[in-house]
Amino acid sequence: MPGAIYAEGLVKTFGDVRALDGVDLDVPEGTVLGLLGPNGAGKTTTVRCLTTLLRPDSGKAVVAGIDVLRHPNEVRRSIGLSGQFAAVDEYLTGRENLQMVGRLYQMRARAAKARAQELLEQFNLADAADRPAKTYSGGMRRRLDLAAALVVSPPVMFMDEPTTGLDPRNRQQLWEVIKQLVSGGTTLLLTTQYLEEADHLAHEIAVVDHGRVIARGTSDQLKARTGGERVEVVVHDREDIAAASEVLRGFGKGDTTVEQHTRRLTVPVTGGAKLLAEVIRELDGRGIEIDDIGLRRPTLDDVFLSLTGHVAEEKPEEAAK
Repeated sequence: MPGAIYAEGLVKTFGDVRALDGVDLDVPEGTVLGLLGPNGAGKTTTVRCLTTLLRPDSGKAVVAGIDVLRHPNEVRRSIGLSGQFAAVDEYLTGRENLQMVGRLYQMRARAAKARAQELLEQFNLADAADRPAKTYSGGMRRRLDLAAALVVSPPVMFMDEPTTGLDPRNRQQLWEVIKQLVSGGTTLLLTTQYLEEADHLAHEIAVVDHGRVIARGTSDQLKARTGGERVEVVVHDREDIAAASEVLRGFGKGDTTVEQHTRRLTVPVTGGAKLLAEVIRELDGRGIEIDDIGLRRPTLDDVFLSLTGHVAEEKPEEAAK
């Protein structure tokens, strides 16, 4: 039984550019899928195909149990979409923007007004409700845009890089809103370049590169693919590098990496904090002075780099996709 968001073999080309090259997705109801990848990877194109804004060249897509290609109007009534840029009318107030969306969804005027007030309070916009949106800060506009996507309480939400350009405080606020939505049963597909965001919010992560899903799994499952934990040691004297390398070789589960210019040694290990304490005792017993030592677990940055060979950096060509 496919999930609330399902895609099979989605292909989309723009001239000679193959933006999607057979994307497969399956998002269970009430969960968050983080679609992770750099600009140009195909994230936005995937969202546009699933939300009926683009028609794929081939493949299948089902959202909220509705065939996207056969019944696009029904899909639109069942989803919310918050894009990369806030889609608000600058000359209307925050309240008027939300009420307008409600009326477009054929809500009665009283119901639209009540829903607007509810969302303004939820998104901490009540104090600015009757100011024109053009006077809002970037973070306030993003929150208003997200509120507009939720006017009809859709069962399925798509958020395309919703926190891009926000300061840390506004980003944290949006994260809390997203958590509340999902705890209420909403299914969410979230695209992001922020690896921390995917790690924090997503039940499962799909890594996209060059129009394909190249890996998927939970954050921990993906991190495990990079080789687990590592002990990192920075010795005080460069002359001790060889001796420290010999110590680490005795504890390691693979080759020791040495950076001569930083006096840093790294070795993959298993055993956690207990093993770290043993390494410290052995180094001390050999009289090797250290400036720093730690147990480092792989991050999603490490995962992305190991899977794609490059970092998740911004590239201007995504705007065309």
